[in-house]
Amino acid sequence: MSPASTERKSIAYDPFLLGSILLLVGMGLVMVYSASAITALDKMGDSFYFLKRQAIAAGLGLIAMGVAMKMGYRRMARLAYPLLVVAVILLIAVLIPGIGHAAGGARRWIRLPGISIQPAEVAKVAWVVYLAYSLAKKREKVKSFSIGFLPHLAIAGLLVLLCMAEPDFGSSVALIFLMFVLLFAAGAKLSYLVGSVLFALPIAYAAIARSPYRMKRIVAFLDPWAHRHDVGYQVSESLMSIGSGGLTGLGLGDGRQKLFFLPEAHTDFLFAIIGEELGLLGVIALVLLYGVIIWRGIRASLAAAEPFGTYLGLGITSLIAFQAIVNMSVAMGLLPTKGLTLPFLSYGGSSLIMLMGASGLLLSISASAQAPRRPVRRPTRDAIPAQSSPDGVPA
Repeated sequence: MSPASTERKSIAYDPFLLGSILLLVGMGLVMVYSASAITALDKMGDSFYFLKRQAIAAGLGLIAMGVAMKMGYRRMARLAYPLLVVAVILLIAVLIPGIGHAAGGARRWIRLPGISIQPAEVAKVAWVVYLAYSLAKKREKVKSFSIGFLPHLAIAGLLVLLCMAEPDFGSSVALIFLMFVLLFAAGAKLSYLVGSVLFALPIAYAAIARSPYRMKRIVAFLDPWAHRHDVGYQVSESLMSIGSGGLTGLGLGDGRQKLFFLPEAHTDFLFAIIGEELGLLGVIALVLLYGVIIWRGIRASLAAAEPFGTYLGLGITSLIAFQAIVNMSVAMGLLPTKGLTLPFLSYGGSSLIMLMGASGLLLSISASAQAPRRPVRRPTRDAIPAQSSPDGVPA
């Protein structure tokens, strides 16, 4: 057996990272069914309606994860621009009447036969891949305003404008958050980052103040119990759901708030049902699983062989962490309501497939970080070029 084949067999994906992701997906299938069965039976005539669709998405997500792991994260560098272009096209297409599907006052979905696509979920992953590629390529000039900061800010502005047109405030905040995390990690000047935040605050305030439904969410956040029967209804029901769970919960399937009391129980507020049925112990287990993903994701990112892998891993880990923290905080009344799913758990095919595909890239980074290094040999005239180009981007 050749040394090369021995090396390939010795490469292993991070079992803690892989196990945590699969446990969350499995837990999500169970909780989606528990939270949606009554609603699905009443509205669709089939108590398994949402479970079957989520199971199909999970299967497609496993395929996407497997392809990403097999392909390897380095090949994603070549797809950075195409992915970003596809994301922009989808974000534009969803705004066109007849193509984009409107529901709940927002136009966020493109309906295809048997499947719905949420372009914002595609845009988040495409944005991370593009930022990782661009920052790795420009890492020597990332401190420059005109090269390292302004172009990324301009593209982020375009993506945010398209998301806000849907409107999707939660995804807009996620896109901006990812940009700041990766720019900070790449070494952009802190003054640029702080200055842009100060500049954006009045714009964000205006976007909230001029939108009646966003103002209602702020009012509900500040005092949900004073508006128990109107704008604060969803938040107060979520708090009651979590509070009634106690230490061990009411039991799987025995939650009461999902019986037409808590709206969107299987999507944005699935965490509340977990707290009610599995109690504090279930919530702690959930938080620990996310903690393992964040820990192992950061660990793999920092051990990556080149800057592209580091930035890509940090971006994917930050996306999962951001959505998990925001979703759980909303359910507990710590943040105003946002349309962000609980990663790997909430009902939503686009989110699940894209996050599992991105997790495959993160697992690929972890495998690369654990791979044994080849012994350094004396270069010859016929030596093969290294896998990474001088600018830190995989060739």
